[in-house]
Amino acid sequence: MCHIPVFCWISATVLERILSEAESAEIPKTLTQMFTHFLIFQLKLKSLKYDGKCDVNLKQARSNILSLGKLAFQQLEKGNLIFYEEELRKCGIDVRDASVYSGVCTQIFREEFGLYLGKVYSFVHLSIQEFLAALYVFLCFFKQIGFVSMFRSSLTDSLKSEVDKALQSENGHLDLFLRFLLGLSLESNHTLLRGLLKKTRIRSRSEQEIVEYIKMKIRENSSSEKSINLFHCLNELNDDSPVQEVQIYLSTTGDSQLSGVKLFPSQWSALVFVLLTSEEKLDDFKLSKYHKSEECLLSLLPVIKASTKADLRRCNLMEKSCSALASVLSSNSSNLNELNLSYNNLLDSGVKLLSAGLMSPQCKLKTLQLEYCSIGEKGCSALASALRSNPSHLKELNLNYNKLGDSGVRLLSDLLQNPHCKLEKMLLCNCSFGEEGCSVLASALRSNPSHLRALDFNDNYPGQSGMKLLCDLLQDPLCQLKKLLVIGIMKEGCAALTSALKSNPSHLRELDLSYNKLGDSGVKLLSDLLQDPHCKLETLQLYNCSIGEEGCSSLASALRSNPSHLKELDLGCNKLRDSGVKLLADLLQHPQCKLKKTTVSINMHPLWVPVRIFSIPLCRLENSSIGEEGCAALASALKLNPSHLKELDLGNNYLAVLGVKVLSRLLQDPKCKLEILQLYNCRIEKKGCACLTSALRSNPSHLRELNLSCNKPSVSEIKLFSNLVQDPRYKLEKLNLSVLY
Repeated sequence: MCHIPVFCWISATVLERILSEAESAEIPKTLTQMFTHFLIFQLKLKSLKYDGKCDVNLKQARSNILSLGKLAFQQLEKGNLIFYEEELRKCGIDVRDASVYSGVCTQIFREEFGLYLGKVYSFVHLSIQEFLAALYVFLCFFKQIGFVSMFRSSLTDSLKSEVDKALQSENGHLDLFLRFLLGLSLESNHTLLRGLLKKTRIRSRSEQEIVEYIKMKIRENSSSEKSINLFHCLNELNDDSPVQEVQIYLSTTGDSQLSGVKLFPSQWSALVFVLLTSEEKLDDFKLSKYHKSEECLLSLLPVIKASTKADLRRCNLMEKSCSALASVLSSNSSNLNELNLSYNNLLDSGVKLLSAGLMSPQCKLKTLQLEYCSIGEKGCSALASALRSNPSHLKELNLNYNKLGDSGVRLLSDLLQNPHCKLEKMLLCNCSFGEEGCSVLASALRSNPSHLRALDFNDNYPGQSGMKLLCDLLQDPLCQLKKLLVIGIMKEGCAALTSALKSNPSHLRELDLSYNKLGDSGVKLLSDLLQDPHCKLETLQLYNCSIGEEGCSSLASALRSNPSHLKELDLGCNKLRDSGVKLLADLLQHPQCKLKKTTVSINMHPLWVPVRIFSIPLCRLENSSIGEEGCAALASALKLNPSHLKELDLGNNYLAVLGVKVLSRLLQDPKCKLEILQLYNCRIEKKGCACLTSALRSNPSHLRELNLSCNKPSVSEIKLFSNLVQDPRYKLEKLNLSVLY
């Protein structure tokens, strides 16, 4: 309830009063205690203002509370928050008194004019109405039953009945009322209400009986959402034994150890309560930490609803999960704005169920990841239809590796034409569409070009006509695309693409043409674009593009003439060799060069798959046949201009001892700002490792991550590297020394 301003105000009022008046007073530990203190404060305030007395007239206070409580209870049962004069009179409240309540107890009761016909009345917040309703019901127990022996039995039975009523409520409108009622039944809370209650005792046996009844209901109830309030009720009764069991287990094993553990429904409910009441912020929920199953998802649904991000990748989810998640998306209390369901076999039927939630006006989802979910045309149709009916929230849609085909992409294109569509990022890698799909996509984006910022349609078949239409789109001055990823173009396509970008160069920030056979001639065309002073490209990915020394020369020359924008360059898996790297080294010496990340490697192991890094700006020279000579040129260049580069990837290159030595001298430079250094599979042995450890000890403040996997350090060198990680004087946080056999 801490997100409710009225509750925060109540808490602040009570705590300020308690701490200022009596330092020894006990701080409220439950909701019931907090609201009881607040009521007492309001009664004293009314007495002081109207009667000029600090002491409260208990008889009058009891009468007023019974009248207000009766109104609160009767209207709560009907689901009413607004009351009229007639309803006040039926509860014995004089309209003139209502004005007094409104004038004095403004934090409890108020009268309103304006939009309504005549005067209307309401409690300031529903929680206050629920508390007074519970207090009224509890006071009635004492008022109606004269003998304590009869009262004990009827109170327990009545409380059980109220528990059952609350569980039967479809919208949970009696949940908070029940918590207050059970809290008021606790004998330890009666001290606060002395004067309003007749002298009586409730045996601990009666309290224990209702506790056991609630625990039984938790065991019987398969819904975690329904059970959560019962755990709150146990908390009001000062019993947290089920929660303690889960907390003890989590503290000894960690929540990741729950993966594979079979829990009973009551234990799942206890886990939900622990997670929801934890001091940790519920931002990023990962189902894989607990159990990769639909049962786990259904049990932890309230936690997902309270989280802002839900990572449900590879969790064996199917239709049932989609239906449950649709209910979360349709809930007005849901905080979810990022949902990742990738690598689950949802099928078209599952996506149809999920779409029911996406079309809800309550849905606030901004990012939806559905990669590898076995979605076809029918699922795509349901998804597009849902997003058309509620188009204004979703910003990112990932449908990579689904069999959408041309017909599926046509349906998505209709969505993109909607002027209310706010999609900024669409990922359609390997979605089995060809020229037709590419054509309708480009056409749709031309009719509504102002929102989409990133488009990925790698591993499809755009063909020449599809690429031509895409190029026409890029020439449109209204086109705002900042990131473009495309595979399947040759030299001719590269010529059309660069021509289009030259005519409208100011928007695109990231271009990924990896895995296209551009060759040196294609890179020459790109180099003409990079020379354009209007070109603002910051990231250029040319991984495995058949680039040699000649292409590298064109690229380096272009970047020297316009060096100030590019921050990330990926030339991994190209045959640059030492001569090509020397040309790039000359570029890195340029004082205006802003490159921050670099990668070059050689692919020595047949099973090695180079990892592509996008998150931090870089220049990659991975798998580029660089040896000692190239490494020396690179290090020399970086020493002349050391302050920009943050990440250097030289993985899969045969650097040998000399290459590592020159790199080590670079690392010793106090101006060197390198944070990440990738040297996996570079044939570095004992002498090279010794140079590196010595360099890192002499300049410890910058390097955070070092990858030396698939090399051959000695046992003593491994120990030295490990000491660097453990020593607080050094910034090294991540060290990889694993060996690949």
